[in-house]
Amino acid sequence: MKKRIHHIMLAGVIALLGLLPFQASADDTLERVVDFEVLKVGMSGNQPPMTMTTREGGLMGFDVDLAQALAMAMNVKLEIKTIPFGDLISALEEDEIDMILSNVSITPARTERVSFVGPYMMSGMSILTKSDVLGTITSAEEFNRDSLKLLALKNSTHANFIKKIAPEATLIEFGSYDEGVAMLIDGKGDAMVADMTQCILAVMRYPDAGLTTLEKPLTVEPIGIAVSKDDPQFFNLVDNYLTAYEKTGVLNKLREKWFEDDAWVAALP
Repeated sequence: MKKRIHHIMLAGVIALLGLLPFQASADDTLERVVDFEVLKVGMSGNQPPMTMTTREGGLMGFDVDLAQALAMAMNVKLEIKTIPFGDLISALEEDEIDMILSNVSITPARTERVSFVGPYMMSGMSILTKSDVLGTITSAEEFNRDSLKLLALKNSTHANFIKKIAPEATLIEFGSYDEGVAMLIDGKGDAMVADMTQCILAVMRYPDAGLTTLEKPLTVEPIGIAVSKDDPQFFNLVDNYLTAYEKTGVLNKLREKWFEDDAWVAALP
């Protein structure tokens, strides 16, 4: 499967290189990528199955594969910078990275600071819990109780969601999903709000922990690639590649690899 994905992606890249001439411009990001022949991509490394760290310390996931494909298409080296999720946009604004590929939801507030290419994925917000009662909720408003401790990734849409729909509950923010799941298992929170894929993965990884998640997500969120607002040429280049990957089936193959085949779970710590 992995070799097949690689061949499909490579064929798409070769076709794109013939269709989309790559020329430098005066815009900062594109010029920097061309001059240094390096694409610097920021991701958290702890948002499975989009970006995650293996037991050997390497990175894998949907976003990692997509970043590799984009670097190949640009004919440059890929450099992935692992940065806490809450600091990714600041790193992009300060030119520490050229783009963010880290399961970032497209929101109006974030679009005030960055431009989004995509969406390349649709995600749903769900909950992870050990509570039989919370595991069967059907409305987000049921969270609004002062007796509840709700966990969410720092500076994420999930944390903002809790602040908005459950102001009476206690919000506890964490730095990585592994940390959040551990806190939930240890009884330091009643539920964790996260993407549905991450909730399902936690149930799979810890079958004896009594974890459960919702059958249907509470929300639907578009996921995009964040780039600088000040470089329309670089935006256009990435947008062209992403559109071609969608039309040629590359993104579908990646979705099958990371969302339908769970063989990669064995590589996690």
